Amino acid sequence: MDLPINRFRRELRSGRCLYGIWAGLADAYAAELLASIGYDWLVIDAEHAPNDLRSVLAQLQSVAAYSTEAVVRLPVGDPVLIKQLLDAGALTLLVPMIESAAQAKQVVAATRYPPAGFRGVGSALARSSRWNQVGAYLQRASEEICVLVQVESAPGLGEVASIAAVDGVDGVFFGPADLSASMGLLGHPGHEAVQAAIRSGIAITRAAGKAAGVLATDLQLAKTYRDAGANFVAIAVDATLLVSAAKVQLLAARQS
Repeated sequence: MDLPINRFRRELRSGRCLYGIWAGLADAYAAELLASIGYDWLVIDAEHAPNDLRSVLAQLQSVAAYSTEAVVRLPVGDPVLIKQLLDAGALTLLVPMIESAAQAKQVVAATRYPPAGFRGVGSALARSSRWNQVGAYLQRASEEICVLVQVESAPGLGEVASIAAVDGVDGVFFGPADLSASMGLLGHPGHEAVQAAIRSGIAITRAAGKAAGVLATDLQLAKTYRDAGANFVAIAVDATLLVSAAKVQLLAARQS
């Protein structure tokens, strides 16, 4: 049996911008619905959405049949969680609140088997190795693992160059909401100062030869970040889309 291929990791090097959607409803049926639409990537959010290992697994399984690639955002860069999610079959991880190269190195090491890192060996029980049916899985697993680190604070922004330079970090993702709060602009992720900070971070990341990503549901702002060099951009959030459409429909009915 062949090693599962991480198309997202390979496409990051294609030169085109990859558009993604945030899946926060914590439901496999909803995740499959989103995957059927054709987004390049989909974030299964275990940081702010009510996901656990089982619900993430179910969503990984439901999305696997589609061309949309799953990205799992952890609640924290805990090596134990990283091990469990990799064993469950996640190929791309998004780790929040990275503020130093040391943190980034720790995350990368948690995704590698010894001697390159300290990922625990339990492939006989793991979906990732197809229960030890993938030939040479232990030796080749890191070839298809994509590590994305999230910079979303002023201290982290000041360390972008060293974070992006870490070997094994495939990309840096900028979180406007937490970054704006860290900059004293809570609730204003689209503020010009926040935009300028993110554009600077994108430029530094791309200069280091790494992918740069951001969440921007305003399409004009998404275009701004894309033009600044971002090559994976999340342009929608499922919960926000549902709330917005439901409110519009109710208002239209009442006004009619």
